[in-house]
Amino acid sequence: MDFIADISLVQGPVLWCAWTAGAAGGLYLLWGRGVRWALRAVIAVLLAAAVVAAVHWFLVYVFYIFPGTLPWEIMAWSVAGVGALLLWLVRLRGPRWRGKAAATAALLGVLLLSAVQINAYFGLNRTVGDLLGTAVARIQPLETGLMRQPGGHAPTNLDNWTSPGNLPSVGLLRKAAIPGPRSGLNMREAFIYLPPAYRGTQRPALPVLVLFSGQPGGPADWLTGGALRSQLDRFAAAHNGLAPVVVVVDPNGSANGNTMCMDSRIAQADTFLSQDVPAWISQTLDVDNDPRQWAVGGFSFGATCAVQMGTRHPDLYPSVLAFASEQEPALAKERQKTIDVSFGGDTASFEAQTPLQLMKQGNFAGKTAYFAAGAKDPEFLGYMEVLSAAAGEAGFMIETREIANTGHSWDMASRALPGALDFMAARWGISQ
Repeated sequence: MDFIADISLVQGPVLWCAWTAGAAGGLYLLWGRGVRWALRAVIAVLLAAAVVAAVHWFLVYVFYIFPGTLPWEIMAWSVAGVGALLLWLVRLRGPRWRGKAAATAALLGVLLLSAVQINAYFGLNRTVGDLLGTAVARIQPLETGLMRQPGGHAPTNLDNWTSPGNLPSVGLLRKAAIPGPRSGLNMREAFIYLPPAYRGTQRPALPVLVLFSGQPGGPADWLTGGALRSQLDRFAAAHNGLAPVVVVVDPNGSANGNTMCMDSRIAQADTFLSQDVPAWISQTLDVDNDPRQWAVGGFSFGATCAVQMGTRHPDLYPSVLAFASEQEPALAKERQKTIDVSFGGDTASFEAQTPLQLMKQGNFAGKTAYFAAGAKDPEFLGYMEVLSAAAGEAGFMIETREIANTGHSWDMASRALPGALDFMAARWGISQ
């Protein structure tokens, strides 16, 4: 079963088979004799484009599932799938069962290719195990032996810690529910990465990195699309077993929830992230409680949330790692809808909590921010330019990166993470 779980969905045999099946299926569905059939094929494609455009419009502007438009690649592959479905319906009108069976097989081939390509663009499910959730399901709850012990030995300062030389080669992944006594929120379980140095007989006082995922989505996305464990294990291997303790936190409560990481009519999300989460980490894990050793980061919605935390609570989260951040939090493409739902139409109350407004008013000297976006993601590259410029003017020490050959995807976030960790290593006091 492990062999099946490890099969790649983004390269190798699955990708080749999908392209073969999809290309053959598409050609079969499009092929036909005469002008009449050619006209039907053209109409099917145009109708598919109209259906996808209409659904996309409703998802963005009516149901507010996405605060922004989807990439054109996703739209194109969606059109291919819907177009194949329409042509299949036409083929089903034929009298022969063999033709109907062939048309059904062709439809499945096109749908398979569309699904594989959409998944490959977002980079969320890299393997069969990611898709089925089997690897995440095997993660064990955080056990007592890995928690901070009352009256136990305090972690050793990094400057005084030396590797015992017999550390494990990889870190641990655990999960835990973080309560919300101050915020009153009940969020999904968090995932925790504990580096090899944490498993030594004398734990060092390790830095903390709090991460958020995109929306729609959840904390597990950092484990699948973000390849978090392998990225951190490589970093730890290059730094004598040292790496940050990473806590992947849920700010939303559900896959389609959107609290905007703010205290508003929707939820007391800021209170949860700025009070409940830090208190739980400090009380539960052996980490460095010096706020200068803490950082916050995320992808897409999570990056927007990270920038919010870094500008609203710079003494708590003095370092920000933002992978494809929006310019400001949003529920919908229409800004006024966001303000109406979250603050009852009070624009001033909303803007008072936005990063750009806070950076205009505050001095963030001594704070750091790492921004990254995909080179094929012009909308979020624009946001990065605006945010990084404002951060630099506000006093942040900044670094920006365009990740080549990526769009608005987990592939971008995964490829950007190593550079962000290197950016933070000196600040954390982690040397090779």
